[in-house]
Amino acid sequence: MSAFRRWYQPGGTYFFTIVTYDRIPLFAEESARTLLGEVMRSVNEQLPYETVAIVLLPDHLHAIWNLPNGDQEFSRRWQRIKSDFTRLWRRQSGREATTTASKQRRGNRGVWQTRFWEHLIRDERDLEAHFDYIHYNPVKHGYVKRPWDWKSSTFRKYVASGHYDQNWGRTEPTHIQTMNPE
Repeated sequence: MSAFRRWYQPGGTYFFTIVTYDRIPLFAEESARTLLGEVMRSVNEQLPYETVAIVLLPDHLHAIWNLPNGDQEFSRRWQRIKSDFTRLWRRQSGREATTTASKQRRGNRGVWQTRFWEHLIRDERDLEAHFDYIHYNPVKHGYVKRPWDWKSSTFRKYVASGHYDQNWGRTEPTHIQTMNPE
């Protein structure tokens, strides 16, 4: 667990779940995955954060971020990511779910759920559990048999650094079996 010490920042490490509107499988499209990456990098230049871990599934994503000391404005960052992505996606004629007239009047488009799940990482054990949860998630949802086979994730980065073995995650780690931040 000592490897987690360098990623955990007291008061500034957060786990997120962000979901598409009506769980449309928006990120099954390569163009949507590419655009999201571009938007996240652009927002990061203006409102810095460190992505410790991330997994992008067809209808949602999970991420762990470190924010700069004294900065807890993760909502502002996600709002910018979601609004910038939506604007650019619609400009590309990307698909979106049908929304009600009242949602449209409030500016809500059929791309993202309005809210998101956020969890302040409490300590190294909590970080380890969420870190493993992120990387195991494509297996949990039945997309692949092992995390290595899912490319839209930081799992391969952590295999290369020696944190994970390439075959990790063929079975669900016991310490994440009761987690469900979906």
